[in-house]
Amino acid sequence: MRLSALVALLPAIAGVLASDVLDLNKETFKTEVYDEDLTLVEFFAPWCGHCKNLAPHYEEAATTLKGENIKLAKVDCTKEEAVCKEYDIQGYPTLKVFRKGEPTNYNGPREADGIVAYMRKQALPAVSVLTTDNHDEFTTKDNVVVIAYGDDAHPVPESFAQFADVARESYLFGKVEGSSLPELPEGTKLPALVLYKKFDEGKVVYQDDFAKDNLGDIMGWVNAEATPLFDEIGPKNFAKYAEAGLPLGFIFMDPKDEATRDQIRKDSGDLFKENRGKINFVWIDGVKFGEYGKSLGVKPEEQPGFVIQNLKEQTKYLLTDNFNAKSLSKFVKKFAAGEVAPYIKSQPIPESQDGPVYKLTSLGWDQLFDQTDKDIFVEFYAPWCGHCQRLAPVWDTLGESYKDSNVIIAQMDATENDLPADLPFRVEGFPTLKFRAAGSDEFVEYEGDRSLESLTEFIDTNGKAAKVEKVEQKEEKKEEEEASSKRDEL
Repeated sequence: MRLSALVALLPAIAGVLASDVLDLNKETFKTEVYDEDLTLVEFFAPWCGHCKNLAPHYEEAATTLKGENIKLAKVDCTKEEAVCKEYDIQGYPTLKVFRKGEPTNYNGPREADGIVAYMRKQALPAVSVLTTDNHDEFTTKDNVVVIAYGDDAHPVPESFAQFADVARESYLFGKVEGSSLPELPEGTKLPALVLYKKFDEGKVVYQDDFAKDNLGDIMGWVNAEATPLFDEIGPKNFAKYAEAGLPLGFIFMDPKDEATRDQIRKDSGDLFKENRGKINFVWIDGVKFGEYGKSLGVKPEEQPGFVIQNLKEQTKYLLTDNFNAKSLSKFVKKFAAGEVAPYIKSQPIPESQDGPVYKLTSLGWDQLFDQTDKDIFVEFYAPWCGHCQRLAPVWDTLGESYKDSNVIIAQMDATENDLPADLPFRVEGFPTLKFRAAGSDEFVEYEGDRSLESLTEFIDTNGKAAKVEKVEQKEEKKEEEEASSKRDEL
């Protein structure tokens, strides 16, 4: 090996040798974890790609937290099968927080800064007791810090500690009680609750009566105020927004267009504030996530574009006017008043259905499925899907074989048509084949091979209209045979 190559490798070798992540086995697991106040343990497999991606972040976090007496450790499940089996490890990497040997699931980020912030919260008591000396520093320890204030006559309500215990993984909590309090915003009455944040207005005071001891109100207020008024959304924080349960107001735009983004923030800031806790407004990279935008009705050539998506109800509401502050404000107000109809992406209903396969669209959904006397077998496909392309001639032949019967063979381009929101299923892969028997509301998924014989057998087994037709055909054939027999006798 050349000397230059060896020199280049030295930092990596040194990093491995100087690892601050404890490598545990069956024996050391007990000695290093069972008696510790707090330890984060990663259960991994060397071949796991996600584990490899996590490794440098985990190492960096371990180094940062080493001086704070928070251990990070790992267990190779390909070697220490007994340990991993004891903690029911089903996939890699699995991270667990241990307190005196008792595990709980790690629900934090997988990047170094996120791991550090999460474990620091775990190390603190649910509510840190503060003084005027350490108060100001504590307000800057995380993106969101919640502090309660009280004195002997106006103590901090018990519900604050209850909420802090539930939400300790998400926020830092502190309290200051006594005759000597930090300077509070003018007009603040004790007991008081203040949320400090490293975005938007910096801090905000709870306006309702904090002494009411209303846990639900406190939780709702903190969760709403802890969400930025207008932030970028992406893979790292999408789950957080989804879990909030609020409709998402997406502005799809070019990420390089900072001037437009700043103008939106300036012109629509009051609108965002008015709807805080009702709609979460976000902007999203319309270049990288253009296909997602198209699925919601926002075309790449029409960006910036705005759409509200209700993830719970699987509905979306599209701003069809030109995007500007005025049209956005008008649209949001109409949405809040329940005056905007959900946007349904659909191809036009075909003028005729002369082919062997029924062409299904969103707008024509009821037109097809209101035929309750028919067995209906639908293929949900994507034009670019190779498996769908290979199925196409078989599906056409299947349609031909049931033409002019009570069995309808249909297909829907799922990239151009939305499914009704009240359906009990979503299309997550292509092709997806669903069967609804006559007289039934249930959709049965076809999971067999895609040969003509297997598809036909499935219809004959599960169809109700198909069975009736089979019986009728047999009876007709029997009657014809009997009539023919009588003619021969004569």
